[in-house]
Formats: sequence, structure tokens, C-alpha cells
Amino acid sequence: MRTVNAYAAYEKSANLDPYQFDVTPVEGHNCTIRVLACGICHSDIHVIDNDWGMSEYPVIPGHEVIGEVVEIGSEVTNLKVGDRVGVGWQASSCLQCRDCLSGNENLCDENKPLIIDSKGGFADYLIVDSRFAFHIPAGIETKVAGPLLCAGITVYSGLRYGGMTSGQEIGIIGIGGLGHLAVQFASKLGNRVTVFTTSEDKAQFAREMGAQDAIVIPKGSNPPEPDRKLDILLSTVPVSLDWAAYIEYLDSDGTLVMAGVPDEPLTIPLLSLLVKRRRVMSSPIGGRAMMMEMLSIADRFGIAPIVETFPFDRVNEAMDKVRENQIRFRAVLTR
Repeated sequence: MRTVNAYAAYEKSANLDPYQFDVTPVEGHNCTIRVLACGICHSDIHVIDNDWGMSEYPVIPGHEVIGEVVEIGSEVTNLKVGDRVGVGWQASSCLQCRDCLSGNENLCDENKPLIIDSKGGFADYLIVDSRFAFHIPAGIETKVAGPLLCAGITVYSGLRYGGMTSGQEIGIIGIGGLGHLAVQFASKLGNRVTVFTTSEDKAQFAREMGAQDAIVIPKGSNPPEPDRKLDILLSTVPVSLDWAAYIEYLDSDGTLVMAGVPDEPLTIPLLSLLVKRRRVMSSPIGGRAMMMEMLSIADRFGIAPIVETFPFDRVNEAMDKVRENQIRFRAVLTR
């Protein structure tokens, strides 16, 4: 028997308070991970606030977990005690449907989110299906690895399924927690990147991240007429924009990929899509193979989020900053 110390919300929209629970030795495919760091995502806040109507209290948030394997079940073959691993949004799937068998476990109808289906990583230990725990390459620091498992896989999967290879023209809308990773992935894989942002300081930062061009569009304004066509345009912002104007930036067979979720339904004239065979798609996280590919690419090319770290006992301070958008990129709890 092991006693786990965690931080939990006991009711909707509450601060996080200490919470303890006991766990028995793991069996089967499960493993126990000693948590070393855990990123904070806006999805944690959505679950604390029950915005999606799926939360059961007390809620232990945390789905960007990095830690050390300390115990494995009898059927675990992919991990060993002492491995440094990460766990993201997805905790399990059926592993036998068409989606799972094609490497799209994230699209499985029985996909279970970590902090909905079980207890999350704002704790000293995490119990999880080992088949959804991923080896973290040695070149990726523990404190920056967590956000790759959520923000990183979200933008990488979206770009890949949107058709990203190399030698392309790729646009990124937004240069925040998602966007600054998208710029790095797209540029370091050999693409020419244009960022659409709202201020000159963000435009300069985008260039520092690897963008070759940055177009400043003040809030409430529409983008100018394009002077260069894009193969892929990835939106990372959670607001509604003039999508018809952005569609005109796409070349023939170009793709608008929605990684951010706008606050209103999309309004796009069909004719703009039809005449150039353009398409609109979205992409939720990525399957296990895509996750391992993303981590390998991040390690090989030195791709990492910019993070602000907090000790676990300052979790409410960190959560408040995330709620108030005072963290420009990603917040991470560390030991």
C-alpha cells in the first residue's frame, strides 16, 4: 500500500487543497511514476471548472507529467524501473478498434483523458497504463518536457496531418503557448514560416523562434491582402477571426488547420474552398507513434517550450497566473 499526496479541487472552480489517497501495488499493464514535474494547461482549468460537464470531484489536475518509473505491473514490457517517462492528455484507449490499430489511439471512441478518467499529475505519484507512458529522450530537460506532451503534440500532429513535410510555406496564427512551439517545429524541419500576430514585440519574438516573416494584425483588424501563398495555415488562437480573409492566404490544395478552438462557429464561404480545392481540418493531440516521433524530433532539433517554473506547494499561485493569462508561454510545477 502506498499513500499518495496530491493537490485537488474539492468542488467546481475551487482552489487546490492537499489531498491524500492510498493505492495498492500495480498490476497488469499499469505502472507507478514518481512525479518530477507537471505542466499546467488551460484544459486543467476547464476540468476544475467543469466546463465540459465531465468532472467528478475531488479533481486532481495535471496531464503534462514527467517522472521516474518506480513500479511496474507483471505485463509491462515497454518500461523498466528507473526510466524517465512522460504522460499526456490520453490515459487509455481500447487498443483494438480500427482507429487504434491504425495508430490513431487519440481518435478512439473509448479514449480516456487522464484527468477525467483517473487522478492526474499534481501529486507525488501517478498510476497509469504503461502503454500511454512515453520515454523522454535524454536531451530534453525534465522541466520543459511536460508541455511537449500536450501543446507540442497538438501542434505537431496538426501540422503533420495538415501535410507538413519540408520546403513548404507554412503560416502560424498566434505566438503563444501553442504557437511558439509550432514555429519551432515548422521552421526546424525546413519550412518557411510566416506568423500572424497582434503586436510588433510578438512579431520580433516570432522571428527569434525561427519565423522568416511576421505580419502584425492589431486586434479587431483583418489581415492584409496576401503577397505569398501558403501550403498550410495553422491557427493556435481561441478566438474568432475573419476566416474568409485567412483562407485567401492558402495556395491551391492548401489546408487551414484549427489547433485553437474559436469561441464561435467558423464562417467560411464554400466557393473560396472549392475554386482552389482548399480544405479545413482540426486535429486532437496525436496517437502513440506520433507522440514518439514528436519527442524524437524535439530532441534532435532542440525544440522546447519556454516555461516558468513553480514548486508544487505554490500550485495555486501558478494556477491563478494561468487563469489570468499572466504566463506568456507555459507554467510547470517542479520538485
